[in-house]
Amino acid sequence: MPGELHGTSRSRVCAVGVNNGYQQTASRLHAFNRYEIKYFVDEMKVPELRRELAARMDTDPYSPHGGYPVTSLYYDTPDLRFYWEKIEGLKFRRKVRMRLYGDPAACTDDSPVQVEIKQRVNRVTQKRRTALPYGVALRWLNGREDIECDDSQRPFVDEVSGLVGNLDLRPIVTTGYLREAFVGRDADLGLRVTIDHKVHGRDRDFHFASGAENRFIIPPKLAVVELKANERVPYWATDLTARLDMSVIRVSKYCQSVEAFGLAPRSRFGAPELVSPDGFDARVPADLLSTEPIPAR
Repeated sequence: MPGELHGTSRSRVCAVGVNNGYQQTASRLHAFNRYEIKYFVDEMKVPELRRELAARMDTDPYSPHGGYPVTSLYYDTPDLRFYWEKIEGLKFRRKVRMRLYGDPAACTDDSPVQVEIKQRVNRVTQKRRTALPYGVALRWLNGREDIECDDSQRPFVDEVSGLVGNLDLRPIVTTGYLREAFVGRDADLGLRVTIDHKVHGRDRDFHFASGAENRFIIPPKLAVVELKANERVPYWATDLTARLDMSVIRVSKYCQSVEAFGLAPRSRFGAPELVSPDGFDARVPADLLSTEPIPAR
């Protein structure tokens, strides 16, 4: 079959949320373009930020009180090509990741995950992704197995398989956090704002449900805020970030995790506020990964 990696086997994939006993495929490909701006904000200012956002936006219906866990496993080359493309500011760059929404401790082979290519073309962020069971995703990305898919997904599946096989991609780090999400309404329908708390990760034991120790990759007194818009970020949103003295950051969570674990030196783009002070215990206590954000203090 065109695009099939040499020596791979074919895996039969079940569509997420469907189980009728017959051969099925991964879910329909989901793709979108956005402009994204990242900030960090002191957790003490988050209640005010939340109130301001709630007055103009709707809470994401999938976002419970306190947020929902997001865990991502990033794939890269042995020499961290995707990391360096980001640091060097290439106009076109990509990264491959597997993402789980929900409690990682409850993840099983049947849990739905997203396999994504996130790429940057000049100032526009593009995402393409498909949902499939965790066990199948592992066999695809880690085991180099090809997967069944419908014709509309074949170019994406072949692109991922080609990147994994030709670039020898392997798991590098995870990132995780609790996310609160807000979606625009009325004139701001294309706007999405997320607040990520307790940003942590690890550089080993990559199974989502391994229970391995995580470490904070950003000091827990800080939350990461992302403004995502289809065309432009509205004036009121940028004015809000200025009033709350929120600082723009250029380093991604993936890059921050790579640097936090010493896999690459600290880049010049990393803000000093994102570096933990000497003597800080970066280990993440299990009870801090509950769905309640760190209280303001």
